[in-house]
Amino acid sequence: MLKFIKNDFAYKNYWFATSTPTYLIKLIEKNNYFLPNLSNLTVGEQILDSFDIDNIDLEVILYQAGYLTIDKQIEKRRGGFEYKLKLPNEEVKISLNDFLIDFITKQTTQKLSHQDNLYNALVDKNLDEFKTSLSSIFSSIPYNNYTNNKIDQYEGYYASVIYVYLQSLGLDIIGEDVTNKGRIDLTIKMDHAIFILEFKVIENGKLKVENKFNSALQQIKENNYAQKYLSENKDIYLIGIEFSKEDKNISSFEWESYHSI
Repeated sequence: MLKFIKNDFAYKNYWFATSTPTYLIKLIEKNNYFLPNLSNLTVGEQILDSFDIDNIDLEVILYQAGYLTIDKQIEKRRGGFEYKLKLPNEEVKISLNDFLIDFITKQTTQKLSHQDNLYNALVDKNLDEFKTSLSSIFSSIPYNNYTNNKIDQYEGYYASVIYVYLQSLGLDIIGEDVTNKGRIDLTIKMDHAIFILEFKVIENGKLKVENKFNSALQQIKENNYAQKYLSENKDIYLIGIEFSKEDKNISSFEWESYHSI
């Protein structure tokens, strides 16, 4: 409030700017945390009251530090409550994810242009430009991000990069959205369209043996993920993205409009 008054009552994100969430970043790095989970969190009562410093969850820190707040209280049939958490407002969402972009991609100078290009592509429903923008993001991640670790083999890393970029645009994102056939990796809900994304990592040109689908797009189609959103009467786009472990970038980007199937 004092900063607000000092700056002639100009509205800015003063709360986030007063501190840097360095400890959170270290916790994310240590645990290879799947960042899209932050957009669709439901927790029990005990997690909100716990603070075991030797075995602490990222969700607890985020909640108790104010980066997450309670969106909805859900009463369980067997008694007790669960709580759906969310980022408290658009300012925190954008600022936190801007900070996470810097951390997980080491990108600063190109970040703004990447954000503009992604946003314009989604508003225009230009999926070819969306692919180009994503490829450019991964091409500009410094090589030393991948040294002395195995994040290039980690599907969650690629999904997390895309997630933080999209969240930094203030978009409505759902990670690991549950359907009756499985979980959607990432859903983008906009006023004019819904985009359903599935991610896979391939090695030597092949998906993992245990994967029963031939492609990420096939998984979306065969599990009929789009059915969940038909009642919203919006254009729905299915996007399957596969990443190459060797190239550390997109190796396959397939998309279809749901209405053309």
